Amino acid sequence: MTTDTLVMPSVTAPPHSHRLRQALYDSGYAVLSLPVGVLFFVVVVTGLAAGIGTVVIWVGLAVLAPTLLAARGSATLERAQLPAVLGRPVPRPAYLPAEGGPVRRLLTPLRDPQSWLDALHAVLRLPLAVLAFSVTVTFWAIALGGITYGLWDWALPQEGNEDLFELLGFDGGTSLRIVGYTLIGLLAAAVLPFAVRAVALLQGHLGRVLLTSRAATQAELGRLSRGRDAAVAAEAVALRRLERDIHDGPQQHLVRLGMDLSRAQRQLDRDPSAARTTLAEAGVLAREALEELRALSRGIAPPVLADRGLAAALAALAARSPVPVELAVDLPAERLAPATENTAYFVVSEALANVAKHSGAHVCRVEVGLVGDVLRVVVEDDGTGGAVLVPGHGLAGLADRLRAVDGVLAVDSPRGGPTRTVAELPWA
Repeated sequence: MTTDTLVMPSVTAPPHSHRLRQALYDSGYAVLSLPVGVLFFVVVVTGLAAGIGTVVIWVGLAVLAPTLLAARGSATLERAQLPAVLGRPVPRPAYLPAEGGPVRRLLTPLRDPQSWLDALHAVLRLPLAVLAFSVTVTFWAIALGGITYGLWDWALPQEGNEDLFELLGFDGGTSLRIVGYTLIGLLAAAVLPFAVRAVALLQGHLGRVLLTSRAATQAELGRLSRGRDAAVAAEAVALRRLERDIHDGPQQHLVRLGMDLSRAQRQLDRDPSAARTTLAEAGVLAREALEELRALSRGIAPPVLADRGLAAALAALAARSPVPVELAVDLPAERLAPATENTAYFVVSEALANVAKHSGAHVCRVEVGLVGDVLRVVVEDDGTGGAVLVPGHGLAGLADRLRAVDGVLAVDSPRGGPTRTVAELPWA
């Protein structure tokens, strides 16, 4: 049974509404950054100066550790605001866990590179916070003061005071003053979203570089580690399946062949006719074993794949399938990367094998083509369905093999069919 997901159409906010919302957030971010930046700048700089100055008598270590923890608090606040400023999620680094005895736990922040990056950010952000605060407050003051100037011009003393336009040589007057300041306010309001956006991004990118770059590296290393683990698991499954297939097929034929040859040798003297019959049966067994070995070798790395490419290899695979296959391949003239071709071939080979063994299908359709920077492989049959990703079985091995090359596998197989297997993997 499948679950249909209802996707509601997205409602896109008007550009001016989005710009105003972003300007308000950027303004709040810039204004709050100054008091927060000053607080943590004082704490971190004072703590680092006192800690480094007294580290020779070991007291400094007890000062540096809480100072770095305070810098971590500043970094945590900044990371919480970065997604809204940068417009995308940011990774969070994994800090060293506090393990061991009391002294070792106390000194854990000193051994963590990210803690020192947090402290560096707390020091470097203050000049940018001052700039962002100044630009934001100035533009908001000019915009709001200019637009509303006509409401409070009457309250300002005019005698003995020259306004901006009088200083520029214009004849003074209430009307000119109100219109001029209102136009200046409107101009400042038009520029304000871009000005506060610029200073907010300047501050945000400093935080991204110092507070999230190491986390991105950790995430990439974790992804590579998971891919390596998936590749090892996929190879283990493939080797177990190959071992099982050899044991159940060619090995049994070869054992039987050895027994027949021994029997024929004993029959040669007393019953030559029976020996010839036995040798004929042995020849049949040898051909069957050879065919099974060829079939197994094709599942590993068929020569046609290396010689003529993925399209020709899939055509040969479809021709050998016991279930009729409709093949649609749309690939560029140039060859894909060997790892991509091998993985795509393995996906189709395993999927067709599952169709032949378990589905009871009458026809199967295979589609292979490029969609953007992804190679998409679709295998669909009209069988009984019910296929699931069970650990240790074929589909789970497919998923692991795809994960090893940054690919994904999706299987839609409701009871009663049809079954649709979709694999996507990067081809560039």
